[in-house]
Amino acid sequence: RDISHSSVERVIGPDTTIGLDFALSRLAGLIENLLVYPDAMQANLDRLGGLVHSQRVLLALTQAGMSREDAYAAVQRNAMRVWESGGSFLDLLKADPAVSAILPDADLEALFDLGYHVKHVDEIFRRVFGTGN
Repeated sequence: RDISHSSVERVIGPDTTIGLDFALSRLAGLIENLLVYPDAMQANLDRLGGLVHSQRVLLALTQAGMSREDAYAAVQRNAMRVWESGGSFLDLLKADPAVSAILPDADLEALFDLGYHVKHVDEIFRRVFGTGN
């Protein structure tokens, strides 16, 4: 090791910590002033007709034995109908013979549970904002 990099080493520490301080300060301000509108969030999810669950449906179809290509085609076919015409992604999937032959209605309905996506929120909040347990 030689002295040729010493100027960089003397500058990088302070510059990095100043940048980090700025970013953390901005983040703290953002979090302190964050406004959450649960009703608007739910309305946005509802407006999508269940399309947010398409990945879970795709995985469930492949895990139930459908080929990846066929599962993708079934999900895309029904998702595009919802996107273009509205309606319920779940209802279209239930009515699709290729999907209903693989997944019973009860299994499909379980895939549309929003609770699945937020099941670890309390634990994450406890770990991030908790008392350090």
